[in-house]
Amino acid sequence: MSRPLPSDLTALSATAAAAAIKEGAISSVDLVSACLERITEREPEVGAWAHLDPELAVSQAREADAQLARGDDVGPLHGVPIGVKDIFDTADYPTENGCPIFAGRRPERDATCVAALRAAGAIIIGKTVTTELALLTPARTRNPINLGHTPGGSSAGSAAAVADHMIPAALGSQTAGSIIRPASFCGVYGFKPTLGLVPRAGVLMQSHTLDTVGIYGRSIEDVALLTDSMAALEPDDEVSFRRSRPGLLATARARPPVPPRFAFVKPPPWSDADPEMQVAFEALIARLGDRAVEIDIPVLADVIEWQRIVQLAENAHYYGPLLDEAPQHISPGLTQRLKEGRAVDAQTYLRSITGREPAYRTIATAMRGFSAILTAAALGPAPEGFTITGSPIMNGLWTYLGMPALSLPLLEAKGLPVGVQLVGLRHDDARLLRTGRWLADAASDQS
Repeated sequence: MSRPLPSDLTALSATAAAAAIKEGAISSVDLVSACLERITEREPEVGAWAHLDPELAVSQAREADAQLARGDDVGPLHGVPIGVKDIFDTADYPTENGCPIFAGRRPERDATCVAALRAAGAIIIGKTVTTELALLTPARTRNPINLGHTPGGSSAGSAAAVADHMIPAALGSQTAGSIIRPASFCGVYGFKPTLGLVPRAGVLMQSHTLDTVGIYGRSIEDVALLTDSMAALEPDDEVSFRRSRPGLLATARARPPVPPRFAFVKPPPWSDADPEMQVAFEALIARLGDRAVEIDIPVLADVIEWQRIVQLAENAHYYGPLLDEAPQHISPGLTQRLKEGRAVDAQTYLRSITGREPAYRTIATAMRGFSAILTAAALGPAPEGFTITGSPIMNGLWTYLGMPALSLPLLEAKGLPVGVQLVGLRHDDARLLRTGRWLADAASDQS
């Protein structure tokens, strides 16, 4: 490897770990065992895991090492432990969706994206905690940066596990802000690709319009590598598409042909954002100089409301039958949400869903001449306490539009991480990651 290995193997990124295993600098058993030791040490405080089987994980790591010893062909994630949010079907672990209704559920097969990670050589070390049905009811997970604060949701366990060095990378999902917000709160990289880039078969569906598979990692290379390993066409999913080459990782590692330009956007909720965070963003924009220009996109106010309506209505469609069958197992907050969703009339839903493409065209026009939109990943740092998971309002608008979004752990406010959110055009995921890498490098050079 080009860099020396850290004394603590749990500090390795997924890409660095994959390279070290292939080069024989470490074994998969070494890394998996180190991660399991870290989990044993920290899990009582952090509470990131829903299901673990250490013996199974170590046995898979031994087989991965044996494959290398035999000279077998191996994939790009060979021997690397990955966590999977407990809404993704796994054949060797329960998938309980954060809800008592699904307690003890054992899928027969892996979700398509989980199967793709295994084919790339990854070790699925366990299932991470999700909020109730991947919505807003807080789970037991704590923020490892400050255990008195929320890690966000719904991908609470995945973000916390990566942040606490229990694993180098993990899967999550986003319908409003469930990848980007926890990444911001926990100080890790989070990536929500273009809608349809990663297959959704075998993943709990709460909104066919919005649900997107995403990734947490310790670097932009990590999220690029995992996305490359999972991206594929899923014929039965109307939003799925066949991606072009080269892969995201190769582009993310490349130098931009010209320095990127950023459209600094303050969506309507910006006025409610934490003042210290606002100051941090203004300082970042000042450091970028003529590389960043503030622009206004008035349609975003409508987009925020349209996303809310679409998610409410589709939540009621997918989860309403669960409420009817077992109301005692649905929390009061989710019960109220489903009632609100059922009250959405057809005309309101249709106005909300049909507004998406005209709004996207308006935003794409506003982005001409810019590499990405730059904005906040949340309204502020992680809230204290465990009664809420924080507002997803800074993310849901981009999820509604199907645009790729990336959270970079570049800023702080009140002594806690604050993510810088970059948003790109649909299908321009690779350039977005390359732009993010440039920004991360530039911020590091200026620190």
